[in-house]
Amino acid sequence: MDPLAKLFGSAARLKLLRLFIFNEDTQLTLAEAATRTRVPKDAARKEINALVTAGVLKKKTGKAPLLFSVNKKFAYFDPLSIFLRDTTSVSDGGIVSALKKAGSLRLVVLTGLFTNVLESKIDILVVGDKLEDRPLESAIHMLEAELGRELRYAAFTTMDFRYRVGVYDRLIRDVMDYPHRAILDKIGI
Repeated sequence: MDPLAKLFGSAARLKLLRLFIFNEDTQLTLAEAATRTRVPKDAARKEINALVTAGVLKKKTGKAPLLFSVNKKFAYFDPLSIFLRDTTSVSDGGIVSALKKAGSLRLVVLTGLFTNVLESKIDILVVGDKLEDRPLESAIHMLEAELGRELRYAAFTTMDFRYRVGVYDRLIRDVMDYPHRAILDKIGI
């Protein structure tokens, strides 16, 4: 179990805290929060109610379903936000092992969120052979649940990637021109 999950009481609470703090201008329903964090709805309800009681989250009532958002007036909002941002990460090996389920990986490059470059159009570049969409999307959603943020990604076959590099494709150039980290490179970039 993640040491922070022990500190905060449960993995579900930690995932929900990350989701709401990293998306501080977003209002979510209970169902949306449970789906995005991959936490069972009953556990999400329990943890969200605890966070509302503690003052970390606020709820908006009305005719529509209940909406929850982070309470920016919470006394420890800034320190909690800084702490969660500094301690949230997924290991490079964890990212590669999650993505391996999608097919034969040849190159995985991290940029954007992983390198603190906001101008980047994507966060993960995946190049491989026989990549399947569903397992790739599932792996990305799993990483999103762990990180508490939506990830932008692009996936290419090896042949398509080589072609795009050869014609100086703008997306590939943007990834390679800004700070990036290749965590798997069987192509030789």
